[in-house]
Amino acid sequence: MKKVTLTLIKHKTIKQIAFKFQYDTEIKEYIKKLPHINWSKTHGVFYIPYTKENINLSAKHLKNSPWNIQNNLPKNDLFLINLTQEQLLDIQKFKRWLTQKRLSDNTVNTYTNVVTYFIKYCHSKNTTLYTNHMIESFNYDFIVKENKSISYQNQCINGIKKFLQYKNINLDTLQIVRPKKEKKLPTVLSLDEVKLILNNINNLKHKALIALIYSAGLRIGEAINLKITDIDSKRMLICVENSKGKKDRYTLLSPLFLVLVRQYYSVYKPKIFLFEGADGNKYSPTSAQKILSNAVRKTSISKKVTLHTLRHSFATHLLESGTDLRYIQELLGHGSPKTTMIYTHVSNKQLSQIKNPFDSL
Repeated sequence: MKKVTLTLIKHKTIKQIAFKFQYDTEIKEYIKKLPHINWSKTHGVFYIPYTKENINLSAKHLKNSPWNIQNNLPKNDLFLINLTQEQLLDIQKFKRWLTQKRLSDNTVNTYTNVVTYFIKYCHSKNTTLYTNHMIESFNYDFIVKENKSISYQNQCINGIKKFLQYKNINLDTLQIVRPKKEKKLPTVLSLDEVKLILNNINNLKHKALIALIYSAGLRIGEAINLKITDIDSKRMLICVENSKGKKDRYTLLSPLFLVLVRQYYSVYKPKIFLFEGADGNKYSPTSAQKILSNAVRKTSISKKVTLHTLRHSFATHLLESGTDLRYIQELLGHGSPKTTMIYTHVSNKQLSQIKNPFDSL
């Protein structure tokens, strides 16, 4: 019997219901009758947005079909729980409260998302009481059991504690122990690999953005927040305002990058931000990562490369060229020299000078 499998995928970072089946014209035409159906070349499937309404609609649509329908969608997914208008309003107020605390956009969004899931979790347990037991259960079921990262677990704990502070709830006996972060060494590209990536970006705007992140050692948030006036070509410096830790700093303006960014400016003529989207607003971090991923895919590089890899590479290459760690710390905007010290572990300058005892055999 022909089989159609319903499964969960992420397409363009958004959860979708995917319909998987061996190619069959009859099934294809039947699936296409669903409203809002789309085709993904990336996944090779038809898909619709992952909502409770669409799950019910799909089940009803396929119920009387002659095929074997296999439902692999998650059961009791918190994502599908609908909150009350009062709860949604409370979450929006919490988000505004976080924003007034002048936390970064990323932190505000992360805390808001985790608190939304926490409230949905409480809703699924038929309670509106935010007790120690409920928080510890959420920590286990949503984070530990799902094997989410230690970094994300710490962010969740921070977000819930902020929410309790916002609600004036005092839980002094909260027993959630913060796990120690893994001490993973950063991925670093060689100079040749950075050059190879840039050579595989043809779009002038895209190349300038990726070159900026590497040549100035910027975080992606710093790069897309950069304004035209932050480029100081007379002093050959870039002013990074209100970066992580609410600090301003200066970083290097490469003469080679200055040539590239002037070419870019003469073509695109941005008005406020150095890199603007089609609507004139700030460029999207997701779009920037997609540019980098597409460029890496065209190369033979097998490392997992993210935008932050370019920042790690910038710091490591400075260290290997003899730059003092204190200056690297300032250029990166690290609050502590301990953070910058990690690059001593990935630099091959000192390691390459050590004679391997095997060579003496």
